Amino acid sequence: MNKKVTIIGAGIAGLSAGCYLQMNGYNTEIFEMNSLPGGLCTSWKRKNYTFNGSIHWLVGTCKDINMHRLWEELHAIDDSKVVNHDEFVRIEFGRGKFFSVYSDADKLESEMLKVAPEDEKTIREFIGAVKEFAKYDFPVDKAPELYGAIDGIKLLFKYGPFLRLLGKWKSVSIEDYGKKFKNTDMKIIFPQLLGLDTRISMAILLMTLAWIHKKCAGYPLGGSLEFARAIERRYISLGGKIHYNSKVSKVIIESNRATGIELADGSTYRSDAVVSAADGYFSVFNLLNGRYAGSKVKNRYENWDLFPAICQVSIGVKQNFDGYPHAVNFSLEKPLRVDPKHEVSRMYAEIYNFDPALAPHGSTPIIVTLPADYDYWYTLKEAGDGNYENAKKSLANSVVKVLDEKIGNVSDKVEVLDVATPATYFRYTNNYKSSFEGWLPTPKVFGKRIEKTLPGLRNFYMVGQWVEIGGGIPTVALSGRNLAQIMCRKDGKKFRAVV
Repeated sequence: MNKKVTIIGAGIAGLSAGCYLQMNGYNTEIFEMNSLPGGLCTSWKRKNYTFNGSIHWLVGTCKDINMHRLWEELHAIDDSKVVNHDEFVRIEFGRGKFFSVYSDADKLESEMLKVAPEDEKTIREFIGAVKEFAKYDFPVDKAPELYGAIDGIKLLFKYGPFLRLLGKWKSVSIEDYGKKFKNTDMKIIFPQLLGLDTRISMAILLMTLAWIHKKCAGYPLGGSLEFARAIERRYISLGGKIHYNSKVSKVIIESNRATGIELADGSTYRSDAVVSAADGYFSVFNLLNGRYAGSKVKNRYENWDLFPAICQVSIGVKQNFDGYPHAVNFSLEKPLRVDPKHEVSRMYAEIYNFDPALAPHGSTPIIVTLPADYDYWYTLKEAGDGNYENAKKSLANSVVKVLDEKIGNVSDKVEVLDVATPATYFRYTNNYKSSFEGWLPTPKVFGKRIEKTLPGLRNFYMVGQWVEIGGGIPTVALSGRNLAQIMCRKDGKKFRAVV
């Protein structure tokens, strides 16, 4: 008889785990607390507009790298419907002065040298590293947890130069490397190249620019929810079952073995194994009551840095914005206050003039993402006294005012305003402190491996961004694939992945 596996959460990690387990003869069911798949990888409709909530670029959108295989196996993207932007983002670094972050590394190098010729040595070192990273690809065939001594030797033989390259760059943060530049304008521009948190390892920035340079990190037209829906269809076609509006409240444990789940309505479902693709903190400290946390797990949640919580201001504008760059990082003359702990001097706006599926003809969604304080917004919402809605409205109006100043008269053409706060993200995903990608890949933790099991508990596994440092859609999809391999090895099965 095929083993029965219960999966908690229909985000990308849960759907991926479900697909690969179904491919290998397991009988799986997914329980999702919301009515839609995707988790954080989602979009939402307001009137005639679809607001994209996740994918800005997706690693693996070309056949030249191994990650593309995952999307083929999961039937996730249509290769003919991927957009690769020549200009990845435009950065304002002074009133009326703009810097173009070109996808092509040579064009980016020329743009940097125009601004800061005195930094030629640093610029050539940086672009040289981007090109070096572009020469290498990551193996995805085998889960790292299953590597033996021979695998390690093969890896060292094949990827030795890459491992040395990675070792050189992973221990430096974007912030620290930016201090090498002498030019004052480049000191502003460099930390904003991709809008990444500057505490992140330089290796992340270099790898991302390398994928963009190779045109392997495009945007799948249709947005995030359509991407998640494609994997949902793949899962169902493989025989999997999804229960929506089914919040799990407890993992059933018998003799230190996971034997099923209990839902919020009291109903129970028995299985041979349980996989949690839900929030890590919720899984460990709520579903399992902290019984199997262990000191290492507790230390992570107490001391490791997280991707910050965010507010997403989404605006439906009756204008097509032809000729505008799809993403602009604006410098603000007057700081914009998000909440008592966050006042920003820059604003990143995505202008979706390149995806006709998201708005009626002649209209455009604009999305602005801002760092925010989880405690403030959650407390404000829970108070229920109307101040939460007032704060959202005030923030949206402040953003529109900036857009009026930067790209012309927007306010008269606004048809829809929507604000998602950290309280929104928590309600929808249960994510710990509303962090949208889990552990921040700082030099301190980048490259560390987190176990997919908990000490002392059998037949329970975790997948997703809380066991994969840096999160991100490709990483969590690979997490589901790797788990299926681990379970196949344990059960004496030969792992297979079918396109």
